Amino acid sequence: MRLSHLARVAAVAAALVLTATACGGQSPSPGSAGDGPTVAQDVTFEAGTTMDRLAKAGTIRVGTKFDQPLFGLKGLDGKPAGFDVEIAKIIGAKLGIPADKIAYTETPSATREEAIEQNRVDMVVATYTINDKRKERVSFAGPYYIAGQDLMVKSDNTTITGPESLKAANAKVCSVTGSTPSVTIQEYVDQANLVLFDVYSKCADALRTGQVDAVTTDNVILLGLVEASEGAFKLVGKQFTEEPYGIGIPKGDVKFCEFINTALKDAAADGSYEAAWKSTAGAVSPQTPTLPPADPCS
Repeated sequence: MRLSHLARVAAVAAALVLTATACGGQSPSPGSAGDGPTVAQDVTFEAGTTMDRLAKAGTIRVGTKFDQPLFGLKGLDGKPAGFDVEIAKIIGAKLGIPADKIAYTETPSATREEAIEQNRVDMVVATYTINDKRKERVSFAGPYYIAGQDLMVKSDNTTITGPESLKAANAKVCSVTGSTPSVTIQEYVDQANLVLFDVYSKCADALRTGQVDAVTTDNVILLGLVEASEGAFKLVGKQFTEEPYGIGIPKGDVKFCEFINTALKDAAADGSYEAAWKSTAGAVSPQTPTLPPADPCS
């Protein structure tokens, strides 16, 4: 990756630090003012539950992405920032865990289920689309956001106008191994023209250097990459899927799932969900989304 591009991406990360306030009835977390929602005090949970274990430990391990502006991007301070990170802070706060006690682990698309199954994280908040195949290995709380797959191209590209134009243009398309978009796009491109990397920043570099003609993933991820490109890239703007983002947790932990769903619903009601959006993805998509209805926990 070019140094100038790294600097631009880091600058986006620095702009994504949350300065949100949160609801009444709770006290601010010591030492974390301006860094996420206020933290619940003196919380107690049913003995033996994940919530009880985490609250007593005073920390939570969160898997997220480190390369996606607006949702999960590691900044110059070494900490990830973005909407996914703020969602993790909201859940942590409901457990009585302040933002500075959250331990983040990078979880690219291909390793998310593995990180949960190997007990390397307590939950994954990482632009993680809920689907039936993944439900065979992990459970999901949420969704907390509905994204949609789109295409990113160079700003002067007028040939690629949507997924249906890719084959006619003989376009090389980049996505990430293990991601839902990398599977969906195979309907529109020949296998020989699909390039896969482990992280989207490598796709962006491949587009910049002309090794590929388009990058595909969820629209909000692409918006972050467009923002970091300083005019080099654009979004085609033809969304062709719906991608419900959920929070991955160990398979069958129904009580933790239900707790997370309640925490999200409370965040939508008290304004902390809106604050999380406006301070991160809202930089390029000002309209705060409506929290989707939660799926049944299983």
